[in-house]
Amino acid sequence: MRSFLTRVALLLGLAASIGCATTIEKGSRMPSKGAATGFLNKTMAVDGHERRYVVYVPSDYTPKKTWPLILFLHGAGERGDDGLIQTEVGIGRAIRRHADRFPCIVVMPQCPRTVWWDKAFIDMETALSRTEEEYAIDPKRVYLTGLSLGGFGTWTYGALHADRFAALMPICGGGNPADAEKLARLPIWAFHGADDQTVPPAKSEEMVDAIRKANGNVQYTVVPNTGHNSWDAAYDNPETIKWLLEQRSKR
Repeated sequence: MRSFLTRVALLLGLAASIGCATTIEKGSRMPSKGAATGFLNKTMAVDGHERRYVVYVPSDYTPKKTWPLILFLHGAGERGDDGLIQTEVGIGRAIRRHADRFPCIVVMPQCPRTVWWDKAFIDMETALSRTEEEYAIDPKRVYLTGLSLGGFGTWTYGALHADRFAALMPICGGGNPADAEKLARLPIWAFHGADDQTVPPAKSEEMVDAIRKANGNVQYTVVPNTGHNSWDAAYDNPETIKWLLEQRSKR
């Protein structure tokens, strides 16, 4: 019996050593061969504080070619410091169900609980920059998307850094129509629930109207009978991520 239990313990130890060890130390670079894939838990320093974020790496990732990158901004309910729940709503959920539709790196920072994204731009900037350093990223294929609070962040941060992204996909958010001239330089596909009682559809509509008046390239999809959750319809649609990854920066 003792020898049997010893063998079981050894097998369990071996399984743990080769299984889902996904925590990556801050500042580390994965070796070019055998790079970890899947949802990787990472840490970074922001203003002297340790912050957690997640990077999704496709199973066939190789540094021998460059990859598109999506920066995802979650909603208000996923704020915090655990570094995990932002992967459970929106794009992370879609990846877990349809990984084949996401042949790209996806960066998922987490907004601190006490602020909105407009006060946490340094978190997204740090996570984005570190990922661009750690992986083979195509600089002409970097995208920004977010839902609800992250939809607001997408409109706002996208306008501030229109030269950094190839396209935007804001979902059930809103922005400043005065930013239309900047945003008109980017392909945009916006989504909103027709019966959204949390963020009125008018918030997206005023942005879309302003960008169209500025001769911008913007699509707008109104999702019926979905309430505030128009993100599942957006990210589960096989055409949306395909469209996003087809866009190329003109810089």
